[in-house]
Amino acid sequence: MSYAGIFSLLGGVGLFLFGMSIMSSGLKNACGDNLQTILEKATKNKFIAVFVGLGMTMLIQSSSATDVMVIGFVNSGMMTLAQAIGVIMGANIGTTITAQITAFNISTFTPLLLCGGAVLYLFVKNNFIKHVGSIIMGFGMLFQGITIMKAAIAPLSESPAFVAFMSHMNNPFLAFVFGIAFTALLQSSSSSIVIFQAFAIQSLISYDMAVYLIIGAAIGSVTPNLLAGLTANRNGKRSAILNLVFNLVRAGIIVALITVFPQILTFIQNLSPNDIGRQIANTHTIFAIIAVAIELFFTKQIIGLVYKIIPLQPEETKAEEERNLVYMTQFSRVPTGVALHQALLEITRMGHIAVENLECAIGCFFSYESSKAEDVRGREETVNYLNHAITDAIVKLRDADLSTENLKRLSMLTIAITDIERISDHAENIVEYAEQLRSKRVEMSKAANEELKHMAHDTVEALHLALDIFSTEDYTKLDDIEYLETQVDEQEKTLINSHIERLMNSECEPLAGVIFSDLVTDFERCSDHAINLAYALKERTAA
Repeated sequence: MSYAGIFSLLGGVGLFLFGMSIMSSGLKNACGDNLQTILEKATKNKFIAVFVGLGMTMLIQSSSATDVMVIGFVNSGMMTLAQAIGVIMGANIGTTITAQITAFNISTFTPLLLCGGAVLYLFVKNNFIKHVGSIIMGFGMLFQGITIMKAAIAPLSESPAFVAFMSHMNNPFLAFVFGIAFTALLQSSSSSIVIFQAFAIQSLISYDMAVYLIIGAAIGSVTPNLLAGLTANRNGKRSAILNLVFNLVRAGIIVALITVFPQILTFIQNLSPNDIGRQIANTHTIFAIIAVAIELFFTKQIIGLVYKIIPLQPEETKAEEERNLVYMTQFSRVPTGVALHQALLEITRMGHIAVENLECAIGCFFSYESSKAEDVRGREETVNYLNHAITDAIVKLRDADLSTENLKRLSMLTIAITDIERISDHAENIVEYAEQLRSKRVEMSKAANEELKHMAHDTVEALHLALDIFSTEDYTKLDDIEYLETQVDEQEKTLINSHIERLMNSECEPLAGVIFSDLVTDFERCSDHAINLAYALKERTAA
């Protein structure tokens, strides 16, 4: 193959991938947040989840994008692995649609698609129409890329060296490994299958060879998900491993089936006897459907295997327990007074978790450990989960026939939830400050650390006292928390003045100074939240 041919092939691959990306982005933008909403809500049943994953991947033409979204939901605690596995299985079927589409030869209409899409994208102001234009343009790029690839690959059939190289792929194991490596390199099974179709059409590979390339491609396609899982928490990593395990089991199932029942391959070929491109597309789709149909009944075992690879740690078990409502489980079936008390207990529990998170973040700031930072972020997710769960429960309680007094109390409880959630937000801020100092190799001065520790102590003490007042409604302790809040306010002024003096004397690095000021502000705001929490229900009592 000449240099021009190589460049043409690479250009075709690049145009195909870019077209896929443009089409995917256009579809996601056209749909807005609906895709994520559907993905989050419609996964309670694993069978429905399969169709959700299939439909979404057909729309955005990227199983990797769907799987990365799933990793994000699992990472944030909004989706369990049991819910995620159905979507992942559906995505593995949905991604085969690309090969079905590209098996059609519509190269004659490609220039029209490119022109029409460009006109809509460039000259129409309506955002939705612009997104539709980018979809059409991406579709045209995709097929134009295939046309260029086919033209570039054609001369390879006359190249002895390339033919000799591809002849080694007649070994099923080598073809399987090549399929994994090639797809991992492209990070897209859709792209690699299309290229295998082009090879087959030019008689560079046989159908039997393509079968094992397809099996390998399914495993190679999980590369983007594994990379996305690197930055996720342990549950997010499990989601990425789940996809890998599914595809490894899928490969084992398919190899076993075609070995024992080779008639399966004959049946697939007979569906399109004179069209090897369509045969490859059908093989890709049918293999995915067979694997999902079998593995769907063994999801518990697959998830169990994932947990053996990445076992649950004690703090994760604790987090799972904390993310369940403890007191508001039967609130709709109990008298209103009992339901309100259950809400109070649930919010108090959330408050203790938030304050614990702040204490952990403070410890992380003064003695940084990555595990502590991860604990803070995990606990912040728990607080966010409880925030939504308790608020949703309270909203349902509002539908009951409540007295004016109870409605007022319910509103006060809702406001208290917001204060508690903000406390945990400040905890996350504190961890970020610690990471900034660590990444820039900057340290606080000894005097600054001592001042911050003293202010942190008073802030945490105020928060514990506030939760005590909130939960017991014992307002005899209000003077104590007012005193602590005043102390924290005075410390804010004193510490900022000390900080300015250190800056003027060049005793403090600029970054450390900025973080010092931000941290002081965070402590002062936490103290304000403590006062809000202590007085949250007092108005009702006074009335």
